[in-house]
Amino acid sequence: MRHFGAIARVPGDPILGLMEAFRADTNPAKLDLGVGVYKDARGLTPIPQAVKLAERRLVEGETSKSYIGGHGDPLFAARLAELVLGADNPALAAQRAAASQTPGGTGALRLAADFIGHCLPGRGIWLSDPTWPIHETLFAAAGLHVGHYPYVRADNRLDVEAMLEALARLPQGDVVLLHACCHNPTGFDLGQDDWRRVLEVVKARELLPLIDFAYQGFGAGLEEDAWAVRLFAEALPELLVTSSCSKNFGLYRERTGALLVCAADADKLVDVRSQLAAIARNLWSTPPSHGAAVVASILDDGELRALWQEELNAMRARVAGLRLGLVEALRPHGLAERFAHIAVQRGMFSYTGLSPRQVQRLHEEYSVYMVGSGRANVAGLDAERLEQLASAIARVCT
Repeated sequence: MRHFGAIARVPGDPILGLMEAFRADTNPAKLDLGVGVYKDARGLTPIPQAVKLAERRLVEGETSKSYIGGHGDPLFAARLAELVLGADNPALAAQRAAASQTPGGTGALRLAADFIGHCLPGRGIWLSDPTWPIHETLFAAAGLHVGHYPYVRADNRLDVEAMLEALARLPQGDVVLLHACCHNPTGFDLGQDDWRRVLEVVKARELLPLIDFAYQGFGAGLEEDAWAVRLFAEALPELLVTSSCSKNFGLYRERTGALLVCAADADKLVDVRSQLAAIARNLWSTPPSHGAAVVASILDDGELRALWQEELNAMRARVAGLRLGLVEALRPHGLAERFAHIAVQRGMFSYTGLSPRQVQRLHEEYSVYMVGSGRANVAGLDAERLEQLASAIARVCT
């Protein structure tokens, strides 16, 4: 008997496929705007100096490779919860909020998905249209009913009114996934007044918010990007937040993240965390140590933390400058107004508004790689090649 004989081949992930195609392309002028990693002016994904210094200390001082427990590194969890919610957050003081370490932000999302499926049976989850593609498959794989609410119109503009109208019709008690900042894939973020209106609908429909917070520090700043999360944590007794250290600490391959839970009181938080530990036991048993130890070392040391924030600020400023620079590079081609939204979007990604056919032409004729939806990783650009990209965009837009 051939046990694997009937197993079909699954098509490769389109973004990982872009990576392979880019590597195989021999054009020296090729541009990779597909994979969501930050790149410096040399086209490299750097390791922050604060991370290197923290790692050096860990190598010299680490005395054990033993397991770190179901909820992960306690110091990491405590410091990350303070980073996300604010060190003086009343929920932390009341011990009704805490973080559980996970393998990256994706692991946090899967832990949240399994928690919802196991502990809140029958609840659907509602995602923005569009959203990060893995949101779709991850929650479906956990057995949840996945629905959508509108977010960006066909003309590539944020549609807050349609979003609010849809949220107001969601089944009472369902889960709604929201992007705290730097919306992936569009780059369009809600304003503070928009967030207040979303909160009122969430309260009226008694929805459970799950806030995906993968880009803290890449939007407007560490504190500014956490504004919506803290608004919801202050106004609601219960909240789920997934946090990732991939982008802001440059720890992509170390898979460092956390699921934060706010519960109504300290006793209920213990109940919820007991469920999370049991679910995690069947997913990854205990999370990896290294990335969390690095983050904990940085956040717990004044000098390292200051250096890290300086480096993060520089990354954010560079990406914002690239956005403005690309719009200006498009101006001589008469396209600055058409693509003005790129300058007001935030974070690493931009929903450019390019059609799938235009994206295909960019790939085939100019070796510019981006996702077929027109989503581009602006952080993959460098200032010296903005005119090159602008010229290619102008040619496929004529």
